[in-house]
Amino acid sequence: MLDFFQNTLDGAMVGASYALLGLGFTLTFGVMRRLNLSYGPTIMMGVYAGTAVSLNIYESLALALAVSVLISIIVGLCIEGICFRAVRSDNPLASMVSAFAVWMVLEEIIILLTWGRLFPVENPTGLATLIAGPISIRGDYLFLFIVAVVLMTLLYWMLFQTTFGRQVRAVGENPKAARLMGIDIGRVSRQIFVLTSVFGGLVGFFIAASMHQITPGFGLWATVKGLVVMILGGIGSVPGAVLGGFLLGIVELNALWYLGGGYRDLVAFLLLFLFLVVRPRGLLGTGRIGV
Repeated sequence: MLDFFQNTLDGAMVGASYALLGLGFTLTFGVMRRLNLSYGPTIMMGVYAGTAVSLNIYESLALALAVSVLISIIVGLCIEGICFRAVRSDNPLASMVSAFAVWMVLEEIIILLTWGRLFPVENPTGLATLIAGPISIRGDYLFLFIVAVVLMTLLYWMLFQTTFGRQVRAVGENPKAARLMGIDIGRVSRQIFVLTSVFGGLVGFFIAASMHQITPGFGLWATVKGLVVMILGGIGSVPGAVLGGFLLGIVELNALWYLGGGYRDLVAFLLLFLFLVVRPRGLLGTGRIGV
């Protein structure tokens, strides 16, 4: 029982970062009704850039985070322009295929630049493991959890307490009506790409730090986790993505402990399959954003 509690605690901390990955997919899909398969590679490019600066130029957490966020924003805006704005909005499959093509290009660029090698990522916080009786809390997990919760709180405030958030929810609810009300849907889409790129660049860096490395497969990893979380929570549901992230993290960490590392992803996909069969709408799926 103690092991289960420990794994659940660790899973909740990891799940908070999964929730942010899922929110990135949920927000872009909720606003544009199109799936951005390049979101994971966007994060990967930012994290690689931030890590390279930290390792080779100047060892500074603030600088590494700034570079990670900046590169993520630049790549995200390029993807928005190439794969979404320049592609007909009535053909979501075309945007998805073009985003997948950009994903492959970005991954190959990283492989060519790094020769396919992993980059070590040191724990930037320096926090040691906290011991509370029989329970231990990894310092990097705790910091990752705090960062993720702060970002989710900020996102909640932006979505429900600002004019920008009302515009996002209006576009997600009814794009045609939002356009008639004078909302610039193209501008809202670009703002969403910037917002999700900022959050992805930040949390992606700390995820890599908790893994102590980043590889060219990080983009695939982030994409898979984000899509699974979005589907578990319910496509288009912001609260659902948060719950889906925590659920996935808890299930994965318990599977890792009781079944072994080889079953961690397998159990996650079995959970996804179960939801698709039993509850395809997800935990809180409504088809609308922000509800």
